Amino acid sequence: MSSGDLGVGLVLFSGPCVVESLDLCLTVAETLVEIRDRHPGVDVVFKASFDKANRTSGETYRGEGMDAGLSVLAEVKRRTGLPLITDVHESWQAAPVAEVVDYLQVPAFLCRQTDLLVAAAQTGRPVLVKKGQFLDPHNTTNIVAKLRAGGCGDILLGERGTTFGYGDLVVDFRSLVIMREPGVRIVFDATHSVQQPGAHGGASGGLREFIVPLARAAVAVGCDGLFFEVHPDPARALSDGPNALPLGELEPVLDRLLEIRAAAR
Repeated sequence: MSSGDLGVGLVLFSGPCVVESLDLCLTVAETLVEIRDRHPGVDVVFKASFDKANRTSGETYRGEGMDAGLSVLAEVKRRTGLPLITDVHESWQAAPVAEVVDYLQVPAFLCRQTDLLVAAAQTGRPVLVKKGQFLDPHNTTNIVAKLRAGGCGDILLGERGTTFGYGDLVVDFRSLVIMREPGVRIVFDATHSVQQPGAHGGASGGLREFIVPLARAAVAVGCDGLFFEVHPDPARALSDGPNALPLGELEPVLDRLLEIRAAAR
């Protein structure tokens, strides 16, 4: 899928943090289909990770593995028709994962891994790279250069906050403007931007109450896409529950964001 396939609307990347089960993924995906059908200007992409290799503790749930996870994602696509995005952590994963999904995502902690970026680029899929929490937004030009050298023609950079002391992130909205300068698309990751890394000792926390205000600001500044991790019951989510948006709140939030986007444009 190329950027020409996406239309001119906002791109919404959304889904549970991790593939917990086929039933959960279908529940979320079917809701996303309904939202897409009611919002023809929004391109909806289903997101779930087959493996969370960078969890705080090695004892917490990280997924069912690549084969099982990709099987679930493929079934979601077969039943709903939604395009897919998932993250890759190692360069050898890029090619087989690209056979199933429509976008590849590079996690923030791995945004400078040259071999991973090049391998993702060489698949021919659009690549979304989350800006590292440690990275100056000006330095994302090096990420873009690596992807372009690998042949990627559709690059998206994600803003997800910057480390501010211990266990907290802040969003500098100048980043949305700075990162766009090389001529790439910018995605605001509204849910990971409120994460509190490692705040619960063996797991990360989150300040869910700030998801919507930050998303509103990002849309007003200008972004090409939004990223929301959602769950029907965040308190029971197996990963990133504290910073997930309840599934039932997604459409009302989106409606408000589209009003702001229209006014800003």
